[in-house]
Amino acid sequence: MSTNRVPISINTATSGPGSNNRPSTPPVVDPGHRIRILIADDHLLFRDGVRKLLSAVPDFNVVAEAGHGDEVLEMTARHQPDVVLLDLSMPGQDGLVTLQRLRSAHPDVKVILLTSSEERDEMLQAVRFGTAGIVQKSTPTELLIKSIRKVNAGEMWLDRSTTAEVVRQFASKNEMPKRISGRERDSNSLSAREREIVALVAQGYKNKEMAEKMFISEQTVKNHLHNIFDKLGVSDRLELALYAIHNNLHLGT
Repeated sequence: MSTNRVPISINTATSGPGSNNRPSTPPVVDPGHRIRILIADDHLLFRDGVRKLLSAVPDFNVVAEAGHGDEVLEMTARHQPDVVLLDLSMPGQDGLVTLQRLRSAHPDVKVILLTSSEERDEMLQAVRFGTAGIVQKSTPTELLIKSIRKVNAGEMWLDRSTTAEVVRQFASKNEMPKRISGRERDSNSLSAREREIVALVAQGYKNKEMAEKMFISEQTVKNHLHNIFDKLGVSDRLELALYAIHNNLHLGT
């Protein structure tokens, strides 16, 4: 199964020919700046396994665990994690309700939903409620680790099929997320190259794929995206894709 905000973005990871899912070189870790993680899942065995895996990663610090929604809020207030791994299906208060409460009470905490579900409506709701990522429980360990680092750095982590569905549903309902619906930045300020990148983002291309297609470096793509975000007033790749669709930029020129 395929799995998959610098300042962008929705990242995707794929498996199969042409992909590169090899673990990246572990970063040099400043002991005072390890990523603080809270694991929230009602299954103790699953929680214990994830904790053991993540505790072995030098730049991670698992600071707390929780088994239900109220405990997630309590542990988050007490331990101030950077990232919460939140099970979508928990007894009593489900993950979406907990996500809403968590984002309201602790807006700076990044939340990654862990799920076994393929229900796209739930994923769309999660994006509306402010999740920073959605990770299938069947995801390889290397990608879970990568998703935590990316989300902690301010990026958004969704697999490509989920990204496409989220964009499609927002666009089909003529809906924009509340955080950008009132923005009126003029797309005429974009250069021809920036418009080309906007179109590719809306079509689901990753930075590396855009670089290869446009015969430029991946860093140049990132620089263009930084300028595009600043010009349009968007903060991540999903917002950019939605802006492109609503302003007829997604097909290029």
